[in-house]
Amino acid sequence: MKKIYAVILLASAIILNSCSSVPITGRKQFIAVSDEQVNQSAAQSYRQLLSDPKTKVINNTADAQRVKRIGGRLASAIERYLKDNGYANNYNFKWEFNLIESKEVNAWCMPGGKVAVYSGILPITKDDAGLATVMGHEIGHAIAKHSAERISQQYIAQGLGSAIGVAASGSSSALVNIINQSYGTVGQLALLKYSRGQETEADRLGLTFMAMAGYDPHEALTFWKRMAAQGGGQQQSEFLSTHPSDETRIANIQKRIPEAMKYYIKQ
Repeated sequence: MKKIYAVILLASAIILNSCSSVPITGRKQFIAVSDEQVNQSAAQSYRQLLSDPKTKVINNTADAQRVKRIGGRLASAIERYLKDNGYANNYNFKWEFNLIESKEVNAWCMPGGKVAVYSGILPITKDDAGLATVMGHEIGHAIAKHSAERISQQYIAQGLGSAIGVAASGSSSALVNIINQSYGTVGQLALLKYSRGQETEADRLGLTFMAMAGYDPHEALTFWKRMAAQGGGQQQSEFLSTHPSDETRIANIQKRIPEAMKYYIKQ
């Protein structure tokens, strides 16, 4: 009985100390794992991917430099926003931006700011604003800590006892396994399949982030219309799977443009 009572107290403590809010949207969220654990595990997975012989990281090309330049602008703008709005202590990102050779129409951002863009998406992004749209969206998932939310949900699904055990142990290997499973096996990394609600939230954050970095949010509509057009008659890309419908996404982005424009400073 004492053990059960202790578990209940510990579970209550985790829940009470794991409530936070997402920047910009203000949505309350439950996270039962520390940022340090998740970020370190994500960094390990990222290193495994980049060092895998099957992964070809593109360096010293105009496109590779463009990914790093746009990523740097987004990261700087986001860091300023977090600092100015009291969120700085909630994030300790070690940003990395890499272009990976692949026919996949895809991009992603792991927890802690580990970003990858697949070369297959570049013909659709076309320009800097299009690429900023994609990268801003993916970074939005990381800033909203969607992966940490998913990991917390898995802990709960596995049972309260094991959830507390893993959370308390600080087991990096357990988190690495979950992150690898979420993004796909290392060497064949795929987009984390977020829920539609999280996708919509990432769209909203990404729209604002690109505006903060000096990219016109209206250009996001142009990109997503191109993305919708390329899906017609073709096999649906991994980038689009489990996402909102094209019509819903474009309508939601249109609705959020006035909010994003408040942060837009043309550069």
